[in-house]
Amino acid sequence: MSEEQGANIPKNYDPASFERKWYAYWEDHGFFHQEADESREPYSVVIPPPNVTGQLHMGHALDNTLQDILVRYQRMRGKNVIWVPGCDHAGIATQAKVEESLRAEGTTRFDLGREKFLERVWAWKEQYGDRIMYQLRMLGSSCDWARERFTMDGGCSRAVREAFVSLYEQGLIYQGTRITNWCPSCTTAISDIEVNHETEEGHLWHLRYAIEGTDEYVEIATTRPETMFGDTGVAVHPDDERYKHLVGKTLILPVVGRRIPLFADAYVDPAFGTGAVKVTPAHDPNDFEMGLRHNLAQIIVIDTEGKMTAGAGHYEGMDRYACRKALVKELEEIGALVSTEGHEHAVGHCSRCGTTIEPLVSKQWFVRMEELAEPAIAAVRDGRIRFVPDRFTKIYENWLENIRDWCISRQLWWGHRIPAWHCDDCGETSVSREDLTACAHCGSTKIRQDEDVLDTWFSSGLWPFETMGWPDDTKDLRHFYPTAALVTGYDIIFFWVARMVMMGLRFGGDVPFRDIFIHGLVRDSEGRKMSKSLGNGIDPVEVIEKYGADTLRFMLITGNTPGNDMRFYWERVEAARNFANKIWNASRYMLMNFEGADTSFVPAAEDYTLADRWILSRCAVTARDVTANLEKYELGEAGRTIYEFLWSEFCDWYIELTKARLYDKENVRAKNTALYVLRTVLERTLRLLHPFMPFLTEEIWQKLPHEGESIMTAHWPAGHESDLDAAAERDMTAVMEVIKTVRNLRAELSTPPGKKSELILRVTDGALREVFAAHEDYFFALASASSVTFLAADASDPENAVTGALAGAAVYLPLAGLIDVPKERARLEKEQTNLEKEIARLSGKLANAGFTSKAPAQVVAAEREKLAGYEEKITLLRTRLADLVKL
Repeated sequence: MSEEQGANIPKNYDPASFERKWYAYWEDHGFFHQEADESREPYSVVIPPPNVTGQLHMGHALDNTLQDILVRYQRMRGKNVIWVPGCDHAGIATQAKVEESLRAEGTTRFDLGREKFLERVWAWKEQYGDRIMYQLRMLGSSCDWARERFTMDGGCSRAVREAFVSLYEQGLIYQGTRITNWCPSCTTAISDIEVNHETEEGHLWHLRYAIEGTDEYVEIATTRPETMFGDTGVAVHPDDERYKHLVGKTLILPVVGRRIPLFADAYVDPAFGTGAVKVTPAHDPNDFEMGLRHNLAQIIVIDTEGKMTAGAGHYEGMDRYACRKALVKELEEIGALVSTEGHEHAVGHCSRCGTTIEPLVSKQWFVRMEELAEPAIAAVRDGRIRFVPDRFTKIYENWLENIRDWCISRQLWWGHRIPAWHCDDCGETSVSREDLTACAHCGSTKIRQDEDVLDTWFSSGLWPFETMGWPDDTKDLRHFYPTAALVTGYDIIFFWVARMVMMGLRFGGDVPFRDIFIHGLVRDSEGRKMSKSLGNGIDPVEVIEKYGADTLRFMLITGNTPGNDMRFYWERVEAARNFANKIWNASRYMLMNFEGADTSFVPAAEDYTLADRWILSRCAVTARDVTANLEKYELGEAGRTIYEFLWSEFCDWYIELTKARLYDKENVRAKNTALYVLRTVLERTLRLLHPFMPFLTEEIWQKLPHEGESIMTAHWPAGHESDLDAAAERDMTAVMEVIKTVRNLRAELSTPPGKKSELILRVTDGALREVFAAHEDYFFALASASSVTFLAADASDPENAVTGALAGAAVYLPLAGLIDVPKERARLEKEQTNLEKEIARLSGKLANAGFTSKAPAQVVAAEREKLAGYEEKITLLRTRLADLVKL
C-alpha cells in the first residue's frame, strides 16, 4: 500500500491539482519508453506529426486522444508499446507564417537572403514545436518522448535524401516541363490534391476569331479571356458537322494578330459553348496535352505572381484579373466580343492560402506513380492493410487507380532541398546522396544545387520507418516496424496515407501499418468546420484549464463513431465533467468507508449477496464488452459502456444497496464483504477507464490497495470469467424492475422521497416470487417500502391502489397513507375548476361560426385538438377524485 492509500481525497474534484503531477510522475519513471525486445509482442504507433505552424486545435485533440486510448490499452495488455511523437516542418504553411511575420516588420525573405531566412524559420520551429509538445503533455498523451522526431532532423534528412536518390536511380523520379498547379501567392507549384475546387459564379465570354483571308469568323467561348494572348490554336471535335469544312484553316487571334491553326481533337466537347475552344497550352492542363499532340507552341502570358508577361503586349505587368477586365472592354470596342453570359464553374484554389490557382507550364521534378500505386492497391485488397471503417477502402483505391505523376518540387526555401546539382559547363544534372563540389559528368566545379525543395508530403511519406532509423537496419526497425495502427482523419487519405503505403512498401520492406483507423472532423455546434475566419475555433488548452484533460478526452470520444464528423457542444463538455464528478464523489465516499478496513479479508462464496454477485458479473461483462469494442476500434462505444456501468449500475444501484451493510456495526463479515466488492469493482473499473481518463483514474487508484507503481502499467482487466453469473443478473434485474416501477408510480403521485408506503406484489412466476421474497430488504432500502405483501395469483386487485405491470409480476401501491387526501383533493378540485373554465371558453369559441369560418383551418383544428385534450384530462381527474372519496 502506498503512502497515499487510505487517505481521503478532497471534497471537490479539481483536476488542476493533480493532472500535471501525474504526468510528471509517469514521464520521470519512464513508463512511456520501451526498448526493442524480441521476446515481447510489439505495438507501435507513429503520431501524425502536427505542423509547426501554431498550436494544436480540437482535431489534434481528438486524434491524439484516440491514439492515447489505444496505446494505453495495449500497454496494460503487456505489449511492448511505443508511440513516436514529432512535428512536421510543413514547408508551404510554415514559410507563409514566417513571411507574414516578416511583412509585419516591413521586410521580406528576399531582403534577408536564404540563409538568414532559414535561421528565422528554425527559430519559429523551436518556439511552436515546443508549444505543441507541451500541449500534447497537457492532454495526457503517453508518447515515448525519448523517440521524438522532426521531419527535418538529421535522421529524417538522411532518409529523405536516400529515398529521393534511390527513386531517381530507379527511373521513378524525373525532371520535366509540364503544366502544374501554381499558387501566385505562395509562388510555388503544388500537387493536384493540394487544390480545393470550389463552385463559383463566373462568365462565359463569346469571342470572334476571324478566318484568314475571309470576312467569316469562328465563335469561341471562354471563361478566361486574359489567357488568349497564349492561344496557339483553336480546336473542334472531329465529328462536329458545323466545323468539318474549317479544319486546317488559319485563324487570326484578336488584339494580337497572330496566325493560329484550327484543328480537330476528340477531347473537345461539342456541347460546351459553341463547340470551338481556344487552346492555350501553357495555361491549361488539357490544352497542354492537346498542344503536345498537335505540336503547338507554349507561350507563357501569366507569370509566377499572377501578373501578365511581355507575351500580353501592352497589358504586361498588369494583374491577371485587372487585365481580364480591360481586355474584355477592348474586345468589345474592336467588335470581337459577341456576348457575355453567366456561367457557374469549378475554380481551383490553393489549399494553404485560398488563392486561385494558375495552371502554368514550368520545369519541375516528378515521381512516376503508377509503379508505386499498384502494390499499394494490392496491400489493401489482399488484407495486409485494412481501413476502419471499411468504406474508406474504396476512396483510397479509386484515387490510386486514377493516379497521376506527382509534382514533388516546390519553389520555397524551407524544406528538404532537392539533392541535385546542375552543371554550367556541360549542362548535365547530378543527383547524389552526398553534397557535390564537382560535376559527376564532366568534373567541372561550376555547379549549383537545385534551388527547389521537396513537397512536405515526400518526407512525411517516410515517417513510419524513418522514425525507426531507416535507412539503417536498426533494432527498432526490425522490432517495431510495421506499426500496428495509424489514426488519422479522412481528409488526408490522399495526401499522406496512400503515400506512406507506397513508400513503406518500396523502402520499408512491408506495409507501414496494419490498420488505418479513420476519424472525422470536429465541427462547431452548427456543423461548420472550425476556422479562424469564422471565429468558431475552440482551443483545447482552454477546455483543459477549465475542466481538465480527462473531461475533454471523454467528451471527444463518447458519441463518436469511426469515420464520422462530430459536433462540439459545451453541454457535452459539462456532461463529461459531471461524469468525472460522479466518479470522484463515489470514490471519496468509498475511501472514507475503507479507512481502517481489513484489506486482507476475502469473502467466501456464501458471504456474497445477490447484489454482490450481480455487480461482480456486470463488471466482468463490462470488461469483456469494453475489450471487444476497443479491438474493433469502437472507442466511443467502449467509453459509453463504462459510463453506463459506473453511473447507472455501480453508483446508482450497487453503492446504494451496500449502505445498510456499511452502517451495520453488528455484522462485521457482511460489512467487510461489501467493502471487498466495492473495492474490487472500483479498482477494476478504474483500470478499464484509465485509457480514457488517465489522470482521474491514477489519482484514485493510488489511494486503493494495489500492486505496481502506476495504474498505467497495471494489468488490463479483460473480464473475470469466474465472476460471470447469469442467474444473479437475471434475478437482480427483476428486483430492479420492481423498484423502478415503484419509483415511477411514486413520482406520478408526487410522493415525498422519505414517505414510506406499503408494497403489494402479485407474482405469477414461482421462481421470481422466491427471489422477491428472499430480497425484501432491497425493496425496503430502495423502494421506500414499509411492508411487502404477496398476493395469490387469483386474488382480486387491491382497491384504491395505483398499479404497474412488468414481466411476470404486478406492483400495487395503496393510496391510503401514501398521499395527504385532503390536500390532494383540494389540488385536484382546483385543477378541475380551471379545466372547466378552459373547456367552456374553447367550446364557446368553436361554437362561434364567425371564428370557425374566418380563422385559418389549421388554427381551428389546433383549438379542437386542445379542447379534446382538456376533456380527456378532466375525465381522468374526475376518476381520481372519485377514488379519493372512497379513501
